[in-house]
Amino acid sequence: MAILRGDFPPGSPLPREAELMTHFGVSRTVLREALRTLTSKGLIESRPKVGTRVRARNAWNLLDADMLLWYSRVAPPMQFALKLQEMREMIEPYAAALAAENHEAATLDLLTQAHCSMVRAQNVEEWVRADLQFHLCVLGACSNELLVPLGALIGQTLEGQLQLNAKRADVFNASQAEHTAVFEAIVARDADAARRAMSVLLGVTRARIEG
Repeated sequence: MAILRGDFPPGSPLPREAELMTHFGVSRTVLREALRTLTSKGLIESRPKVGTRVRARNAWNLLDADMLLWYSRVAPPMQFALKLQEMREMIEPYAAALAAENHEAATLDLLTQAHCSMVRAQNVEEWVRADLQFHLCVLGACSNELLVPLGALIGQTLEGQLQLNAKRADVFNASQAEHTAVFEAIVARDADAARRAMSVLLGVTRARIEG
């Protein structure tokens, strides 16, 4: 997280092993395993006679689940929320269209359950859990296996954003009508309507973030 926060800029060396072991209170074995993990995620690289240095930002694998979670904890909140929102706006409207075209009985049943949970929610916590599940179920209904892990990947960070948006609204379920429009379009297999409805929903989300 210190690297992601910018405490160690790209190209800068990390402290020596002895210093890191003392700072974190770990053994050499544990430290080296941690450094191997950070290497695999693209954060650092080690070279003979050069030592361990932070790699350029374009080498960082921010779509790794650990990396995304760490980054969400240290990035400026508004900056991170807008970047996550941009990602959603690129993916989810078209995912809703795919879900309308390709949903099967099992995936539609899961989406229906998530929508019903949103309707029945009595507080922010219940709403956020159901809201997150609804968006994950939309991705699951696309019949595109590459989108499912993407949803699982951003799940933890998206949950925080959904909770913030629900608390900013006049009532926690203020966007129920927009979610229902997405749901009904998917059920009707109307891809264009599903894409438009999801775009409207995400527009409401962006307005709350920026407001």
